[in-house]
Amino acid sequence: MDAVSDPAILSTLSVGLDTVWVLFAAFLVFFMNLGFAMVETGLCRSKNAVNILTKNFIVFAIASLSFWALGWGLMFGNGNPFVGLTNLFFANGGVDEGFDAISWTAVPFWAKFIFQLVFAGTAATIVSGAVAERIKFPAFIVFASLLVALVYPVSGHWIWGGGWLQTLGFWDFAGSTVVHSVGGWAALAGVLVLGPRTGKYRADGTINPILGHNMSLVTLGGLVLWFGWFGFNPGSTMAVGDGSAIAHIVVTTNTAAAAAILSSTITAWITLGKPDLSMIVNGALAGLVAITAGCAFVDVGSSALIGLVAGVLVVVAVPFFDRRRMDDPVGALSVHLANGIWGTLAVGLFAKDGITGSATGNGLFFGGGFQLLLNQAIGVVAVAAFVFGLSLAIWLALKAIMGIRVSREEELGGLDRGEHGAEAYAGFQIID
Repeated sequence: MDAVSDPAILSTLSVGLDTVWVLFAAFLVFFMNLGFAMVETGLCRSKNAVNILTKNFIVFAIASLSFWALGWGLMFGNGNPFVGLTNLFFANGGVDEGFDAISWTAVPFWAKFIFQLVFAGTAATIVSGAVAERIKFPAFIVFASLLVALVYPVSGHWIWGGGWLQTLGFWDFAGSTVVHSVGGWAALAGVLVLGPRTGKYRADGTINPILGHNMSLVTLGGLVLWFGWFGFNPGSTMAVGDGSAIAHIVVTTNTAAAAAILSSTITAWITLGKPDLSMIVNGALAGLVAITAGCAFVDVGSSALIGLVAGVLVVVAVPFFDRRRMDDPVGALSVHLANGIWGTLAVGLFAKDGITGSATGNGLFFGGGFQLLLNQAIGVVAVAAFVFGLSLAIWLALKAIMGIRVSREEELGGLDRGEHGAEAYAGFQIID
């Protein structure tokens, strides 16, 4: 038999190519840690730059150990509709048994693990920006550990682990809800328990803008995240065999980002009087978050509409949270929470059955009626209740046990000196 036609050799080559693709996509998503670090650092004040960089550097280490120790088993282990129960600890030593929900991909176990790990790490990173400039470093470490070990994997089991939402017919291809809304709800709970930064809101209720210190970093970070999303969404095929599906997902992802940049620019120009760069960068991220759920389920035209709405939504959401004294220095709630919800619901509006092979059924705008939209809404509400409720309990427990907010003196002087004994720009004079 010709070696080229030998089924065993062809199978080995196929699995090898799939593995390389999944690992490459995982590396792109890992690289997004740099993007988050740059965006968050640039949008905050220079006196807190070391603190934010440190949190963004250490958070993936925390996620790696937490997901390995427990998170993987809770998320993908066979169990009941609510949680995985088999082979819970330390990823079963790498033995691929008892994880039926992810057996659809033929890549080796550790390739599956690392790809899912980088998503879990992203959820924890989202929290970092929202609670920036006033949280104690140890409190953030503990919360991030618990988020990845317990909160993220349980809700993830419902959707990607064979749980009740997956059975219901809830669709989230790459994580508008599983990753971004989960990170957003956890961040919202932290913002409420922490309270706003000192000086953010005046006694008369008006808002005192606290500007970031380096828009070059923000722009760099935004472009890194946009680049990394080409692993985040297309990589979720977890196989390279269907090139048509991968290419489709790449284009819907990029189109949504581009449309959101345009709409956020116009919206900021109209509402703020200027084309604000921070809104434009966050507009791109909003479009990327919004298309993440439906990138494989909608056509390119629909992805543009989803992005256009996302760009408007992020600009409107920032003052919405501010007026309610929910102080989010980097706009994480507006990007990840608001648009995670929008992107998830958009599947119920714009899905086209089988467009890349997934039997989603048609969304409302393509003759499918309200059923898919209802399923998506149920998922949004259920994940919100669980993640926000449990995260709030964890934040309150941490506040009572160890304290979560730095002192007023440390906040005013900067967390870099108070928490780390260092400065990001030693020898330079930067006026915040």
